[in-house]
Amino acid sequence: MTRVLIIGSGPNAVQARPWSRDAFDVIVTINNAWRVRDDWDVLIHPSDFPADRMPPVLSGAQRIVTADDYVPVQNDYGGFVYAGGTMAFTAGYWALGALRPSVMAFIGCDMVYPAAGATHFYGTGTADPLRADVTLRSLFAKSARLQALAAAQGCACVNLSADDSRLVFPRATPDTLPTTGATPDAARMAAAQAEEARLAYYVPSGKYWKEEARFDPAAIDALDALWLATA
Repeated sequence: MTRVLIIGSGPNAVQARPWSRDAFDVIVTINNAWRVRDDWDVLIHPSDFPADRMPPVLSGAQRIVTADDYVPVQNDYGGFVYAGGTMAFTAGYWALGALRPSVMAFIGCDMVYPAAGATHFYGTGTADPLRADVTLRSLFAKSARLQALAAAQGCACVNLSADDSRLVFPRATPDTLPTTGATPDAARMAAAQAEEARLAYYVPSGKYWKEEARFDPAAIDALDALWLATA
């Protein structure tokens, strides 16, 4: 059983600081979240992550995962157009494919941003999911998709946040992690996957924004509804 903690940059990411390492086998941090605790195992970031925000040194078995690593894995799960172009979902799919976990537990990944005040644990920053992007029309649906595909592999997705969230995952604490994912509704999941195959909105390079003109937002909305039904 491999339990993976995925830490994003939301304000509540700091709640993960005192958690016992015994609850998790692998800690994956996204972008600046490597600053939350020193014992992280993986830092995952996009190609445009600033060099001056990288950790100054790596210790032990710590490693960095970049687009060269996560694009092929995300392609195995249908690509970015269907999965959603945020690093929270990218980290989830990478972990699912590369680590084969039994549990993926998320904190700091709620993707709910206040109109004023801190948007990230380090203050204010650019909220990736708020950008105009055809892949992000329903963050709820994208999280439902990740949950369903993970469950099909026997992996549970849970949200360790107690705050408002756009993740549809069940809530949990480090002390109440499940041991496996609930079996997804096979018929509803098959319907969503069949629609993905019909649409063929697939970009092997991962640079879906270069082909965005060929993606019909209404078709993506309909697909999102199919995935949301699996939750």
